Amino acid sequence: MTDKELCLCLKEGRRSALNEAIARYTPYVGAVAWSVMSSVASREDLEEVVADTFIILWNHRTEIEDESIRAWLAKVAKNKAIDRVRRIKKTVPLTNEESGGDRYIDPEERLIKHDRYARLWDAVNSLEEPDRTIFLRHYYGNEKISAIAKSLEMQVGNVKTRLHRGRKHLKEVLEKEAEINEK
Repeated sequence: MTDKELCLCLKEGRRSALNEAIARYTPYVGAVAWSVMSSVASREDLEEVVADTFIILWNHRTEIEDESIRAWLAKVAKNKAIDRVRRIKKTVPLTNEESGGDRYIDPEERLIKHDRYARLWDAVNSLEEPDRTIFLRHYYGNEKISAIAKSLEMQVGNVKTRLHRGRKHLKEVLEKEAEINEK
């Protein structure tokens, strides 16, 4: 089913279309939300943002343009993630003693972690389609290669090859960036 067909089925109110959208886009929506929330959110926060995104999709299904479901989901996920981060930041303790010693991360360490993640995210975004989608679904969404292959109507071997090339590309991009930063 193409995105255009998926949008039409959603607009008709077919629950099967919502299930298809969830199956197809959960890893992508999760990756978008994680890019915003990674430094402060828990797995439960991420899962809630992803679920909220699909609830909003269902509630606003008639407003989506046929060719832009992916972009629409990304926008909603990003906004929901930003809202969640704002709520979390209001409640996160400032010192190690106040947090019970478990959630505190040194600000410099948090900045380094965030910077590494941002570089990795940029490198993943530099992948061509469908490699980017395959990469996100497998590594961020923990989706099995066989399931990815089936949903994208590809051979399992082709998905594995694309994952291998994607890892190689990311390594090259990150190593090149590291060389530039050392100079």
